[in-house]
Amino acid sequence: MATIAISANTSWYLYNFRKNTITALLQQGYQVIAIAPEDEYSAKLSALGCKFIDIKIDQGGTNPVRDIKTFFDFYHIYKTTNIDVVLNFTPKNNIYSTLAAHFNNTKAINNIAGLGILFINESITSKIAKFLYKISQSKASKLFFQNEEDRQLFLENKITTMVPTDRLPGSGVDLSRFTLTPAPDDNKVRFLLIARMLYDKGIQQYVDAARNLKQKYGTNVELCLLGFLDVNNPSAVSTVDMNSWVEEGIINYLGVSDNVEQEIAKVDCMVLPSYYREGVPKSLLEAGSMGKPIVTTDSVGCRETVDDGINGYLCEPRSSESLTEKLSLIIEMSHEQRLEMGLKSREKIQKEFDEKIVINKYLAAVDVCIQNKMEML
Repeated sequence: MATIAISANTSWYLYNFRKNTITALLQQGYQVIAIAPEDEYSAKLSALGCKFIDIKIDQGGTNPVRDIKTFFDFYHIYKTTNIDVVLNFTPKNNIYSTLAAHFNNTKAINNIAGLGILFINESITSKIAKFLYKISQSKASKLFFQNEEDRQLFLENKITTMVPTDRLPGSGVDLSRFTLTPAPDDNKVRFLLIARMLYDKGIQQYVDAARNLKQKYGTNVELCLLGFLDVNNPSAVSTVDMNSWVEEGIINYLGVSDNVEQEIAKVDCMVLPSYYREGVPKSLLEAGSMGKPIVTTDSVGCRETVDDGINGYLCEPRSSESLTEKLSLIIEMSHEQRLEMGLKSREKIQKEFDEKIVINKYLAAVDVCIQNKMEML
């Protein structure tokens, strides 16, 4: 049976976002190899039944020497391991793994999960990254995008013209894990933002809104943050900043969790005021699946999750005032009205973002790659 690799910039990502894809591949009889930097989740990947290969990737770094080493490490893996198809996730894997796979006759299927800061600015680093995307993605067998705007941007900028493309409903969501869970009716309205703690995710706007809402509603509102601090990114929120907000009494920081559904269950509304160029944010899909109203920005990737005024509200990117206004609408609702809006979220996620849609598209793409490879032999 064919061997399929799955590659990302952390083992955490593969386990938390692609565990069911790995399981589905194994159930189809494929041998599966996970390629990522080793961390505490690597053993969990092995426990699923796949082989694990460690690779060093400087996630947010721009050191060309480290990136060249990452390319050669990928090249060595594909040269010495009989891999038929690799599924790549996260930017540097999409670039360096695809190039290395190409030189070793390994098919690559890439997931362009939002373009992040790459298309926000026009720095030298950004231009180099765009160039690397252009030379690497032409070597892929298929490109999956999580929103139509990113797909059109790639086509219009001729980053890819000959490679088949398709759109996925984000990463999808496991509807059996993230089940309808009404918030408690205890006269307190709780908001939650789950993300890597990056200012590009709208963290400052959320904090500003929290300060405004606390002044108006006092202890009747609670605004929580959950996600990794001090990540390797120029937009990272520091521990010092977080501690100052907690000490001010406007934010409740929950740290990190492998069981985010337990935290989502407690809240009345999920928030993500991101102006980062998202794919489709996983946290919004998971919260919507659990029947939570959503407040997010009218921006790429985020707007896909909300029918404005039906299952949540869209606010203006980078605007603390707009975010405060939309969160106030949620607060002023009755508990029953929030639950009804949350039901609309569940219905939308069931219809448009079921993870099974994503997994089936991957299985079909893998099958095509293997058939094409066999025909070439």
